[in-house]
Parts: sequence; structure tokens; C-alpha cells
Amino acid sequence: MVDKVTHYVMLFAPIGIFAMISYTVGTFGLEMLIPLGKLVFSLYFAIIVFLCILALIASVITKLNFWHIFKVLREPLLLGYSTASSEAALPLAMKCLERLGLPKQVITFVMPTGYSFNLDGSTLYSSLAVIFLAQMYDIEFGITQQIMMLLTLMISTKGIAGVPGASIIVIAGTAASFGIPTEGIAIILGVDRIMDMARTFCNIFGNCIATVVVGLWEREIKREEIK
Repeated sequence: MVDKVTHYVMLFAPIGIFAMISYTVGTFGLEMLIPLGKLVFSLYFAIIVFLCILALIASVITKLNFWHIFKVLREPLLLGYSTASSEAALPLAMKCLERLGLPKQVITFVMPTGYSFNLDGSTLYSSLAVIFLAQMYDIEFGITQQIMMLLTLMISTKGIAGVPGASIIVIAGTAASFGIPTEGIAIILGVDRIMDMARTFCNIFGNCIATVVVGLWEREIKREEIK
């Protein structure tokens, strides 16, 4: 059933993305695709670097090969990426972690908790989008404001894992609180789905890594027992 849902979503997702990008190009012109492309590239690059550093640190601490864990988790990661909803991939991710040998009590505690408080991808996406809006309107955004914005987003992004596109609401509220016009969000909507998919992938994989680390840290499972 999960495979069928993923297939249907992947089948219609390009149509929806094409429609959003077409609206953006039709409204703001073809030249708007260049800064939007830079925004998407920046997000994907930041997420790849972040996950590589996270997996490297976790590998050093636990002495585990997280590339193997990544391959085990490819189905829930693909589901989350294609639906842009972390909640949709949660049951499958928990099953995959159980197949790795992690105790159920650790999985059922750490994963839901992480979905509420550990949303690194959402924070990365939202912070990049707010800075993009500030640069678009040529608004000075100093380092102090950026730190304040990051702290604000670390709080305001909690609980949005299950709602595709919910980051736009967070971005709008944060931008308004820092005096940035929110009208520019209409431009981001053209690539919102593409970036939303990346932040969801980051959220899921980050929480799965955290679950493995906590399981070993609490000695609920030994490193040799992870399959």
C-alpha cells in the first residue's frame, strides 16, 4: 500500500511543481528563476553538508557505519521526500529501525519526540528563505538579527513535521516580525515544494540517526546487535 501511495505521489508531483513554477515565471518573469535556482541549490547543499557532518559525528561516537543505516532507511526517506510530510513516513521509518534491531521502547519515545523538537531541515529551510526575502528587498540583515531569527525559527518550526507546506506560514510570520515584506513569499511558492521535500528528508534522517545514537547511549542495544 505504501509503495502505491508513493507511486501516485511521484506521478502527480511534477505536475504540481510545474504549475507552481509556471505561476512564478508568469507573474515575476523568467529572470526570477536564476535567484530561485540559487536558493534551491543553497538549501540542498546546506542539507547535504549538515547530514554528512551529523552522520560523521554519529559514526565517530558509535563506531557504526551510517551509510548502511541510510540504505536500510531508503524507503521511508523516499516516502518522506516524495510526500514532503515527515508524519507520512513515520510508521515505515519506525519499522525499519526495528528491523535494525533497536528496541521498540526507544523508537517509540525518541522518534515522536524528535518529530516535535528536532526539525533541523525545517529550520535550515526557513532561515534560508527569510534571508532570501531580506536580500530580495535589499534589507540590511546583520549577524545579530540572523542569530535572533535562527533562535526564533528553532522555536516556531516545532510541530510542523506533519503538514506539507507549513514552513511557508512560519516563514511569513518570522519575516513579518523582522520587518521584511511578506509579499515576496509568492515568489518562493514556485520552488517551495522542491525545498519542502529536502527539509523533510533531513528531518527524517536526522531523527533516525538520533534514535540509533540514543539506543546505544542508553545501552538498550549493543553495537554488534545492529543488523
